[in-house]
Amino acid sequence: MDLGHGRCWDTSKKDSWKTLLLLAYQSLGVVYGDLSTSPLYVYKSTFADDIQHSDTNEEIFGVLSFVFWTLTLVPLFKYVFVVLRADDNGEGGTFALYSLLCRHAKVSLLPNRQVADESLSTYKLENPPEKNNSRVKMYLEKHKALHTALLILVLLGTCMVIGDGLLTPAISVFSAVSGLELSMSSDHHQYAVVPITCFILVCLFTLQHYGTHRVGFLFAPVVLAWLLCISALGLYNIIHWNPHVYQALSPYYMFKFMKKTKKGGWMSLGGILLCITGSEAMFADLGHFSYAAFQIAFTFLVYPALILAYMGQAAYLSQHHDNANHIGFYISVPGKLRIPVLIIAILASVVGSQAIISGTFSIINQSQSLGCFPRVKVVHTSDKIHGQIYIPEINWMLMILCIAVTIGFRDTKHMGNASGLAVMTVMLVTTCLTSLVIIICWHKPPIVALCFLLFFGSIELLYFSASLTKFTEGAWLPILLALFLMTIMFVWHYATIKKYEFDLHNKVSLEWLLALGPSLGIARVPGIGIVFTNLTSGIPANFSRFVTNLPAFHRVLVFVCIKSVPVPFVPPAERYLVGRVGPPGHRSYRCIVRYGYRDVHQDVDSFESELVARLADFINYDWRRAHGTNSFPEYDASQSNDSSGEYRLAVIGTVAFSGIPAYEIEESVQLASISGGFPTVESVTDVIEMEPVGVVERRVRFAIDDESGTRSPADMDLQLQEELEDLLLAQEAGTAFILGHSHVKAKQGSSLLKRLALNFGYNFLRRNCRGPDVALKVPPVSLLEVGMVYVV
Repeated sequence: MDLGHGRCWDTSKKDSWKTLLLLAYQSLGVVYGDLSTSPLYVYKSTFADDIQHSDTNEEIFGVLSFVFWTLTLVPLFKYVFVVLRADDNGEGGTFALYSLLCRHAKVSLLPNRQVADESLSTYKLENPPEKNNSRVKMYLEKHKALHTALLILVLLGTCMVIGDGLLTPAISVFSAVSGLELSMSSDHHQYAVVPITCFILVCLFTLQHYGTHRVGFLFAPVVLAWLLCISALGLYNIIHWNPHVYQALSPYYMFKFMKKTKKGGWMSLGGILLCITGSEAMFADLGHFSYAAFQIAFTFLVYPALILAYMGQAAYLSQHHDNANHIGFYISVPGKLRIPVLIIAILASVVGSQAIISGTFSIINQSQSLGCFPRVKVVHTSDKIHGQIYIPEINWMLMILCIAVTIGFRDTKHMGNASGLAVMTVMLVTTCLTSLVIIICWHKPPIVALCFLLFFGSIELLYFSASLTKFTEGAWLPILLALFLMTIMFVWHYATIKKYEFDLHNKVSLEWLLALGPSLGIARVPGIGIVFTNLTSGIPANFSRFVTNLPAFHRVLVFVCIKSVPVPFVPPAERYLVGRVGPPGHRSYRCIVRYGYRDVHQDVDSFESELVARLADFINYDWRRAHGTNSFPEYDASQSNDSSGEYRLAVIGTVAFSGIPAYEIEESVQLASISGGFPTVESVTDVIEMEPVGVVERRVRFAIDDESGTRSPADMDLQLQEELEDLLLAQEAGTAFILGHSHVKAKQGSSLLKRLALNFGYNFLRRNCRGPDVALKVPPVSLLEVGMVYVV
């Protein structure tokens, strides 16, 4: 496929082999720790119960053949050559695929979408939408139930990634520590392996809040040492025990294996699939490295090392049938090297576990930013390295569950069955979403996507079916965990959408706000009042309740909407969308702050100061535009349709508008909304179409020069001077943050399921999770909460 778009690395890196090799080297520690430790437990899990190692060696050679072709087809062909190309501005993972689909087709369920979001530089479409009128896209957009089904599919993949984050540390560390059983008697090692594993897991999770940047430089050398170690051991075992083991790579041995073992062989696939656990990390961590770096690292180092390791174990086992009941990694290691190999294996398993734990934090943060997960505290552990986060609540829950799994299962068989089902579910979800990306985003013929889906989907379904047979032997755990997490995520998302719809239908008219004044006993007090709302237009109901109970509001009023857009990052220059609410004398503004699903949210101090700076920039811009002083670094003087009456809020950095903006008015109830404006209050209407039909946009690159601060007052317009002085005085007087404290109730006549979900489920989560003031990092001394009951 000619899918050259979507590279996540700069053009300067393409010409630098040194940089490319350095990225490939660094990716070893972050991405390949989990995948590289799979030889520790694959053969042991495969030969646990269903099949036995016999003198004919048909079983061990058949398993080797399955491992070889699985590693070749899934991580190498599927991920390295196809899926890694489906990046979202350099970001990978389940949400990256969903984000791509939401931008190319109208399938998103996110509220407060705006047409202005499509002007973001990261909101790129490879081909114009009108060129892509495939039947699949139109069918997907037409049926709303498919939008929900797509979201459920994404949430399922997300839940299984979280489940993998729970199971991978347990099985990796346990398998590494189990090497002690060859150095101890059977009576002693069973009392040593589990406590040592639990101790290492406790240390691993306890140190999470320090972040990985302090020890991250050690990760790549550890994984490199481990890969070289298993490669050398594999070569030694091949040369010393069975140089002809390479013949088992032929697919013929797979057929012999299945013919002899029949049902037992099929059920043993649940152990074989563990050889590709960790493959999804390549895609999930794509944003930290480059596509070419992954290709080099996997193709030339990780893949050969793993193949040599599995071949070496098979060569040893083909000549040793007396250890049929003790098949594992360490029996193929020479006795004198077992302790050094054990130490390296433990370190490698810790590195692999760290990668999947960090990935779990990242995907929960993405879920939270898209309104699909209850609010949790997110701590950024590094000021220099973007994306390194720590979530305390999730960390301690993972630690407790990891230890419970280790103590409860106590063997790699049950842990492997649980981990295998989680891994295959994530891969199936990725295959389905990538198939849609091939049609909708890459504009390939549906037959190409169908071939991709059938080929890789059939392989993964084969393994998935084998994993399901292990339901009573450990596979129940990820299913139970996924059902629990999906219920929480879907209830939270459903209630969030219903709350937004309630706000949308109960917002207050602009005339009401403009009518507030001394004649009604309403006072304007000094300071800045920041009203947080999910609405991108209109006056929220919580503000009207606030004014009704406390007949005063601040001299400068700012309605702030912090929203997520379906892109990984929003450039800082395009983050703030600013406009007026009412005439300039009212001193009311709207600011829409846009974040991507991987963006770092600002703390309240920097947000407050930057918000005031953006308001000052907007006031200057609005004054200059109104007086026709187009003194901007970039200005496109193309004609605009002044009679259209449409208006877009100003983006500090890129301003797109049509006509002469006056101030914000009421807008359509449509989700995709922009701000509209008319010169007079009398022309206010209730509904304005939100699609920018027939409008030619002006684009202005705006920057405030330093000379404006040195001009004499006589040179500046008096109204501009007064407005800027009012803003400065209000900032000095202090800032108050007005938030809604919501309680959601299902309306009368609702179904029992809806009442349970909203009245009990959502309200329980709301009371026991972080509040919006904590998520927004609002200081308690500046917080004003307004109680709101949402009847939905």
